[in-house]
Amino acid sequence: MSTPLETIPKDASVREAARRMRDEEISALVVLTTPRSIISSTDVLDAVADGRDTSELRVSDVMTTDVETAAPELYLEEAAAMMITYGIKHLPVVDDDYVGMVSSTDVTAHLS
Repeated sequence: MSTPLETIPKDASVREAARRMRDEEISALVVLTTPRSIISSTDVLDAVADGRDTSELRVSDVMTTDVETAAPELYLEEAAAMMITYGIKHLPVVDDDYVGMVSSTDVTAHLS
């Protein structure tokens, strides 16, 4: 799992989210909302491909809500199986609060 967890407010611009992902060399940010949400590089690419102005577009307009999460004690193989089952590339790890994020890149790096 990757730590520390990178977050962004829901009212930040999509452009700011893209910059943060680039600068941190990650492909998703947790959005601190209820229900739990993330914005991924795929969400940003979809907005750009649709011709939307990412400087005016808010994270809340494109984020994925009610995301699947994993407990810290979950085995990597179980996390990978969840990612396959739900067709996702990012799995926030949550105890009482966010702990970190498991990505498909993390799984691949661990298995190689």
